[in-house]
Amino acid sequence: MFAGIDEVEWASLEHAYGPADDVPALLRGLASADPAERESALDGMYGAVHHQGDVYDSTLACIPFLMELVADPAVRDRGGIVELLTSIGGIDLDGDDELDPEDEEFEDAANYAMAASAVTAGADVFLGLLADPDRGVRLAAPLALATLHNDPVRVLRLLRARLDAEQDTEVRLACLEAAGRIALRHQGLQPEVVDLLTGLSQAAYSAGLRLAALAQLARCAPGALPPDVVPGVTGLLRELRTQPVASTPASERLPSPTLLGELRQLRAADAAVHRAPWTAALLRTLHDGLGDRVDDRIALLADQLCSPDRAQRVDAVRMSSALLRTWRGAYGELVGLLGEQLADPEPRLAMGAAYALKELFGLAVPAADALAQRVAAEPSTWVRRWENGPPTLCPAIVALARAGDARVVPVLAEILQRAEAPGDLGHSLDELGKAAAPLAPALRERLAALELDDRLADRAGPLLHGLSVLGPGAAAAESVPAVLRVLQGATGERRQGVVRTAVRTLTTFGPAAREAAPYLWALLREAGYAQDTGSADRLSPAGASLPPALAARTAGALWAIEGDQDAVLPVLCAVLNTPEQAARQSAASVLGTMGTAGAAAAPQLARLLRSMEPWTRVRAAVALWRVTQDPEQAWPVLRAAWEALPRTRMSAAACLADLTTAGAEGAERLVDRELLSARRHNGNDSVADSRDIVEDERLLALCRQAVHRGP
Repeated sequence: MFAGIDEVEWASLEHAYGPADDVPALLRGLASADPAERESALDGMYGAVHHQGDVYDSTLACIPFLMELVADPAVRDRGGIVELLTSIGGIDLDGDDELDPEDEEFEDAANYAMAASAVTAGADVFLGLLADPDRGVRLAAPLALATLHNDPVRVLRLLRARLDAEQDTEVRLACLEAAGRIALRHQGLQPEVVDLLTGLSQAAYSAGLRLAALAQLARCAPGALPPDVVPGVTGLLRELRTQPVASTPASERLPSPTLLGELRQLRAADAAVHRAPWTAALLRTLHDGLGDRVDDRIALLADQLCSPDRAQRVDAVRMSSALLRTWRGAYGELVGLLGEQLADPEPRLAMGAAYALKELFGLAVPAADALAQRVAAEPSTWVRRWENGPPTLCPAIVALARAGDARVVPVLAEILQRAEAPGDLGHSLDELGKAAAPLAPALRERLAALELDDRLADRAGPLLHGLSVLGPGAAAAESVPAVLRVLQGATGERRQGVVRTAVRTLTTFGPAAREAAPYLWALLREAGYAQDTGSADRLSPAGASLPPALAARTAGALWAIEGDQDAVLPVLCAVLNTPEQAARQSAASVLGTMGTAGAAAAPQLARLLRSMEPWTRVRAAVALWRVTQDPEQAWPVLRAAWEALPRTRMSAAACLADLTTAGAEGAERLVDRELLSARRHNGNDSVADSRDIVEDERLLALCRQAVHRGP
């Protein structure tokens, strides 16, 4: 074994961490008699030679030796090596991925292509593995064949035969998954695969096999699903619940410190309490295939959340989060069922439900009673402490506050009496609005007591944000001295962050912050956007000049406080002339809040509609529409951005909801299409933000407002 391995100049090859001279030891470790050494070697292959899916020249050099290991029945744990080869060779490069040889990514793409070619050329080695005595090999071989072998007709025939001969349920499921992969990759074979899956979904087969067949149908041919798929699947889930807890084959491997070892132990722990540990993967596949059939997916999840099987409910909580984050729908019942999980003694279930509800903001209202009960029942869990960083609120409190439920206010007031306030408390108050007023004294007392040191930015930011929720009024006026104290006292490299947050807070106070106006003018003089006056020198804060973007925000605060357009317009127009895109955007945003009082800046805003930076164009268009009350110049920019940059839709929709739309050609069609769309405008299967759901719901509200308002 390993003939020629020492003839390879490994030191001249590279992997993720430099020269690949350690790779021969990893390859030999894969053939070790010691299970811990085998696992460590496989972990090293993923960590360096195939780091995060990358293919290096050393990865290519490993392929012949990995193939040799797979073909040797004396090597243990070959299933892991088969999975590694499937990952190395399974990257599809279609026409869109072709790169010019001069492109800096050409070498990477060439490596992927060579890896796919090399593994595919040797893929016959996987044919004999479908009936291998090693269960792990039989689990990995079907997907390897479906992904890598260049004769899909032969592979599909072998998979069908293996389905009849195989006794292990999970291996049979792997064969079905491989058949689904073939149908996706080879459209000509889809009818044959659909026929196979449809037949296996019939009553003559076990519940697990039928569920897997339906999941793969949803994946490769959702139109072939039976019309009664939801009651059919819920019936199969009930049948699976009656089965005994799954028993997985014992492993000779001992606990190890590798990442692969940790993942293996987590999977084993989950399987030990799960009646059918593979059910979650099948249901995820089914949900992905159902796509925009949101009502069907809600019905499935509702059934899962009512299951006596806790593990199935844990899976359902995760899937519910993914559905809510990506698709629009009538979620009241589902959210109520998520709330019911909060009382479960299983920590993973209760905590998972709390985190899911935390992302819902107003959509969490059907679970508000359950959240309030959870919070009241466990005061000891109100604050979570971490080894690094400040303490944070428990997710149930955050969810209740984001739902705008005033029952959380006394809880937050009690927490504010403790020695250290959670770092996220102030940022959790936005949806409470005026209901948070009782918290103002504690927030400003904490702000007034902060040390003016290098930790001020981290500690003052949440408190300032919390006070900004108050808006204009007596409570705001009483808080101005504490805000001014940190505004004047901030020094050092992070001073700008403190000033930015303090200015934003004073802006929300409006006329109630009149006491702060001299200090804000001093900031503008410091930034070079206002003429100095003798007696004001003493008000000018120490430190480096502030950037133009902050000068624009400061002018916005003065507009909110004093309402003097003649005083602030020169500042904003000057900032619009700076080369900094962020500064231009800030100035445009402030001008938009001024309405027709900012009309003098219209020519400059119109010029910014031709900016190369898309968000500058959008901010300028919104401001131009608001200061002129005319969409003629602004709307074409916003209409183009609506299609190209979905996250700009909130700004455009706010204009449509507030302003005249006469002359905004096509606006009605865009709004109607948005309201009819099942997918959230910011829904992304791979990237998520905690505010995605609430922002999409606000977009829908603005669109409905625009419809009711009319032109």
